[in-house]
Amino acid sequence: MDTSEKNLPAAGKRGGLRPWHIALIVGLILLLIGGGILASKWRTIDSLLTGTHYVGGDAATVPLTLPPGFHASAFYSGLSGPRMITFSPDGTIFVAERYAKSIIALPDRDHSGKASERIVVVSGLDDPTSLDFHAGQLYVGEGSRVTRFTLDKDYKVTERKVIVPNLPVGGNHSTRTVLVGPDNYLYVSIGSTCNNCVEQNPQRATVWRYNLDGNNGRLYARGLRNAVGLSINPWNQQIWVTNNGRDLLGDDVPPETVYHLVDGANYGWPYCHAGNIIDPDLGNSDSCKGVTQPLVRMQAHSAPLGLAFYDAQQQGQSPQGAKAFPQQYQGLFVAFHGSWNRSVPTGYKVVFIPLTAHGQVAGKAQDFATGFLKGNDASGRPVGLAVGPDHALYVSDDKDGTIYRIWYTG
Repeated sequence: MDTSEKNLPAAGKRGGLRPWHIALIVGLILLLIGGGILASKWRTIDSLLTGTHYVGGDAATVPLTLPPGFHASAFYSGLSGPRMITFSPDGTIFVAERYAKSIIALPDRDHSGKASERIVVVSGLDDPTSLDFHAGQLYVGEGSRVTRFTLDKDYKVTERKVIVPNLPVGGNHSTRTVLVGPDNYLYVSIGSTCNNCVEQNPQRATVWRYNLDGNNGRLYARGLRNAVGLSINPWNQQIWVTNNGRDLLGDDVPPETVYHLVDGANYGWPYCHAGNIIDPDLGNSDSCKGVTQPLVRMQAHSAPLGLAFYDAQQQGQSPQGAKAFPQQYQGLFVAFHGSWNRSVPTGYKVVFIPLTAHGQVAGKAQDFATGFLKGNDASGRPVGLAVGPDHALYVSDDKDGTIYRIWYTG
C-alpha cells in the first residue's frame, strides 16, 4: 500500500468527493426527482395550463343507451384493439385486430347474436387497421402497405400479395383505410404526420386511387387531415369520408366533418378547415376559396372514425326473426372515438345522421348509442361500424376490445 496516499486528508485522496462533487450529485438527484414528478404529472400540468381535460377510466363492456325499441349486447369481447370491421360474402364479420397484428373472423354459426368462435385468418401483419371484401378477395390496410388475400371456405389464406407497398409510415396518423369503390378502383386514405403543418410528402393528408392490382396509383383528393372512415353511399354510389379536424383552436373549432369524395378536390387542410375557417397559423384571406364544402359539420374534437350507411332495401330480405331499423333510422351512422384536448370531453358514442330518400343529408347528427363516457372517464372508444346480414349494426370498441351488436325489435 502506498502509505503517502494513506496519510492524505480525505478531501485530497484520489477518487475522494470534494464539496462541489457532492453539491453536483445532490443537484442531479433533485433534478431527476423533479423531472420524474413533472413527467408523472404532465397531463395534470397541461390540463391546468390549457384547460384540457384528459379522459381516463377503465375499459369495460357497458350497457349502451339507445332509442326506444333498440337493444345492444356484446357480440364478442376480449379482442386486442379491434379497429375497422366488415362482413364477408358468406355473412361472417371480419375484424382488423390491430394490437394482435391480425385479421380475425367471428362466425355466428347458430345465429345466436354472439360469435361462436374466434378464427385467426392471418397474423404477423404490419399494424392492420382496415379491411374490405371485393369479388371474394380481402384487401387489408396495413401501416406501410396494402395486402390482398384470397381465402378458402374455411377462411384459410390460399394466396397473399402486397399490392401497394411503401406507404409512408410514422407521424400522428399511422392508420391506413382501404375501400374498393363502386368504380372498381382501390381507394387508400393516408393521414397527416402532424396536427397542422405543410407536408413535404405528397401522399400525406390525402386519398389515393389505385387499380385493383395496386398499379397506376395517383393522388385522388387532398387536404384531408385524417380521413379514417370511407364508405359507399348506397343511394347515389358516392364515396363518403369522415375527417378529423385540427386541434388546439379551442373547444368548438373547427367542427368535425363528413365529405363526398371527388376526384381532384381540395378539402383545405392545413390552410382552411371545415370549408370556411381560415387557419390562424398558416392561412390567408384566400385560403378557403375553391375548397370543397363538407356535407356535415359536427362537434369539434369528437374524432369521427368509421361510418356506415343503413338502407334496409339494399340489404335484402331480413332473416327470420330479424327486424330492419325503422325508416327514421335508415341513413348514416358515424362512430366518434372521442376527444383528447377539450375542456369538457366529447364523443365516445355513435351518432345518426338522417338522409333523404336520395341519400342526401337531411338533418344534424343526433346521439344514437351512448354510455361509453361518464364524466371524465370512458370505458370504451367506438371505431368501426358495419351493418350485418341480420339487419343489426355492429360497433367495434378498441379500448375494451368488444364488438357490440345493436338490433331493433320495435
